[in-house]
Amino acid sequence: MKTIIEPFKIKMVEPLRMSTRNERETFLKNAFYNPFLLTSDQVIIDLLTDSGTSAMSAAQWGGMMQGDESYAGASSWLKMEKVIRALTGHEFIFPTHQGRAAERILYGYLGKPGKVFISNTHFDTTRANIEFTGAEAIDIPSPSDPDSDFPFKGNIDLNKLEELLKQYGKNVAGVIITATNNSGGGQPVSMENMKSASALCRKHSVNLFLDCCRIAENSWFIRLHESGYQNKTCKSIAQEMFGYADGAIMSLKKDGLVNMGGFLTLRNKELADACQNLLIITEGFITYGGLSGRDMEAIAQGLEEVFDHDYLHYRITSTGFLGKGVKALGVPVVWPIGGHAVYVDAAAFYSHIPVHHYPAQALVCELYLAGGIRAVEIGSVMFGKYDDDGNLIPARRELVRLAIPRRVYTQSHIEYVIEVFEELSANRQKTTGLKIIKEPAFLRHFTCHFEKTGAA
Repeated sequence: MKTIIEPFKIKMVEPLRMSTRNERETFLKNAFYNPFLLTSDQVIIDLLTDSGTSAMSAAQWGGMMQGDESYAGASSWLKMEKVIRALTGHEFIFPTHQGRAAERILYGYLGKPGKVFISNTHFDTTRANIEFTGAEAIDIPSPSDPDSDFPFKGNIDLNKLEELLKQYGKNVAGVIITATNNSGGGQPVSMENMKSASALCRKHSVNLFLDCCRIAENSWFIRLHESGYQNKTCKSIAQEMFGYADGAIMSLKKDGLVNMGGFLTLRNKELADACQNLLIITEGFITYGGLSGRDMEAIAQGLEEVFDHDYLHYRITSTGFLGKGVKALGVPVVWPIGGHAVYVDAAAFYSHIPVHHYPAQALVCELYLAGGIRAVEIGSVMFGKYDDDGNLIPARRELVRLAIPRRVYTQSHIEYVIEVFEELSANRQKTTGLKIIKEPAFLRHFTCHFEKTGAA
């Protein structure tokens, strides 16, 4: 069928406040042109992130009523642990309140000055937790023609990986495969790439960690595009991918279909013992790790639901519907469309705005002004750095991510987003850039302030 229907019924609704453009101009100015600083009631369609924004199912809400809030050994933890162990096959499992807490524990222990981490592409919190220790985060995405239909542009560059493993030797603290590759346009990683990366890491006695917050979506693409997987379930594909990893970090706020939660899994006992100590110091006891029993009940159910075939078909198809609709207007997007988001090439869309005036942040602001849509910049605001003279070293790409919350918006909401892009396309030359007037040392995109340059 040509029409995408959601494989669920709506039982509860939340009202949207339909603001005017004049109101939004005031809201955005007061937020210093940073949509992170807007309040939720000022937003109509919120595509800022797919993290923790999912709508939970009736079964998840029902499970929450059975939450065991015991400090140690809660039955809710035993349910969550059982599901994670069956999925990952890893021996040591630690709950955390979200993914970045697991990153802080693992990379905080492994990282220090002189150490390097290698990844297909580190995301913002991953890079920040690594660099906070004094270690270096190196990105080596697999090179591919941006205009091609190659389905696995999230792969790691295996040739460069081997070179770096030889170059840095024992100073490699770990290799991280992010699946899907969020900063690389939400592109999936192939099983062959994961398997080959694992073999290289074993050859050089380096741990391979899987950042698996969108593992179900990645598994769908493997089933769809990679030879030999068409008759396998997405869950079994995910289990194979975990089998090539020495550990995993997951923000359950994505493919866990919950609003809060994460985990860290490991195979090595010595490393697990060290991380367990840090977990107890910073998160809580080993059977709750900063989570309530009701959270763990919802997680156990969500990790089962996310691999449902009908759900994943709807999820990937509906994201593709937005991407194809925007692309048909002539808006440049990362292609093929990934699973959780559409990525717009803002540098191409606003070719008249120089990189030091942040074209992606300008597009984020225009989306909000035109339609009350909140998106996020993934470009030189998020990943740009300065040289010794204070000049901007831009990011590799200037992207705007339209991240779609799971089971939240209907097709008419998505059609509205496409209409807003149609309006922006007709007036793109009138848009001007921005400059940063206040920023923190780490993760500046969350809280930095901007002002308009007044000229493109």
